Amino acid sequence: MQHELEKLRYPIGRFAVPDHIDKQLLNDWIKTIADFPARLKSEVSDLPDIALEKRYRPDGWTIRQVVHHCADSHMNSFVRFKLALTEDDPTIKLYEENLWAELPDAKHNPIESSLKLLEGLHQRWDILLKSLSDEQLERAFIHPVTKRYISLKVNIGLYAWHCNHHLMHIVNAKNRSV
Repeated sequence: MQHELEKLRYPIGRFAVPDHIDKQLLNDWIKTIADFPARLKSEVSDLPDIALEKRYRPDGWTIRQVVHHCADSHMNSFVRFKLALTEDDPTIKLYEENLWAELPDAKHNPIESSLKLLEGLHQRWDILLKSLSDEQLERAFIHPVTKRYISLKVNIGLYAWHCNHHLMHIVNAKNRSV
């Protein structure tokens, strides 16, 4: 049972930092991030409102909450990139994503606003990511809990994973009978 819940929670597995991050891998990750809004929209745009209430796992978020979470999370990540590019080793601000997902704008709001937000945000993010020099890719921010430095190139991979992770949640939720 625990293994089944882990598979529902992490349908593509957990993010693992590769031993070597080369230009091709970075370009693949950046393409995943750039393409995410269109891929997300194709998964959710024709869903009736009732289908947006389907969950990818018991006690998990609804499709609606996942869409809004992606907007929240990706906005935060974009700001973290900007901080790391303009400040020396900034400590990022965490946010309570589970509590954000319970706020009315995420729990009950139509998804169109988050789809629009993601479209514009990812256009800018794509431009920024493609412009980064090797030196800029090494810039980092500090996670306040773990005190670890997270480089921008690793964070690009994490957010490419995040895109695919939540797309699979939506696919799985759409296929669930409950």
